[in-house]
Amino acid sequence: MAEIDGVIRERLHSDVVLVRQVAEYIVNSGGKRLRPALVALSAKALGYQGRQHYELAAVVEFIHTATLLHDDVVDASELRRGRDTANALFGNAASVLVGDFLYSRAFQMMVSVHNMRVMEILSDATNIIAEGEVLQLMNCNDPDISVDDYLRVIRYKTAKLFEAATQIGAVIAQASPEVEQAMATYGMHLGTAFQLIDDVLDYSGDSSQTGKNVGDDLAEGKPTLPLLYAMSHGSADEAQLIRTAIENGNADNFQAIHEIIRATGALDHTRRQAEAEAKIAQAAISVLPDGEYKQALIELSAFAVSRDH
Repeated sequence: MAEIDGVIRERLHSDVVLVRQVAEYIVNSGGKRLRPALVALSAKALGYQGRQHYELAAVVEFIHTATLLHDDVVDASELRRGRDTANALFGNAASVLVGDFLYSRAFQMMVSVHNMRVMEILSDATNIIAEGEVLQLMNCNDPDISVDDYLRVIRYKTAKLFEAATQIGAVIAQASPEVEQAMATYGMHLGTAFQLIDDVLDYSGDSSQTGKNVGDDLAEGKPTLPLLYAMSHGSADEAQLIRTAIENGNADNFQAIHEIIRATGALDHTRRQAEAEAKIAQAAISVLPDGEYKQALIELSAFAVSRDH
């Protein structure tokens, strides 16, 4: 990870001062580096001995960081990872444009690896992530979306980059198509579990630990699984209270809605769904040879559902 961070810092360089300032601010703001770690762990679990995983791990982090910059502008977020968002500090225009810089820098780095399969996976993933962002925008303020609609956004917007990270690790290790698919399956289900827990933490987390304001999803009108479950298992009046909050993007009744979520067991249900996804992820990597890297991937799937931040 120290090597990966070194590549990230080196590739962030730009002669344009504002680009450097914004990019360094967001990249160095305390992220978990889960996605780049997945590239390295996947490659090493399959016996990879080269250095391309460092560059590709940085590519994945840049794509992720670009989505964060654009996300925070779209959501008008003011807090991420316990700090002011880049848009709150530097403005929306700078955040969007530096996000574009990070995307284009990621593609420059991607090309330097000279592997068409890697380029195909990462370019497809970037496109699907963008579709996921638009799907989420369309779902905002709509309390009538289905659980399948909600999960589709997760698969596109969050899980796809996890999937790409583990898959390209297998590609550079020259794994068989079957193993490559197994790694992709691991990443997709891990990413889904991770996002489900994020949605739990929006109603149960401590903002000093999660780094974001509790109730942000409700204020943004996002119909996540805890809300969908609470609506379908609460009384008619409780369901209507949640519907109105989603439609208006209003967290004024957060305490009352939080109590409905608690009383209906919506958070426990969502956690169980995340645990089921993590188990699928663990099963997928049974094809890997035993060793410290496989064990780390197993532990990472456990962390995805047990974490409090």
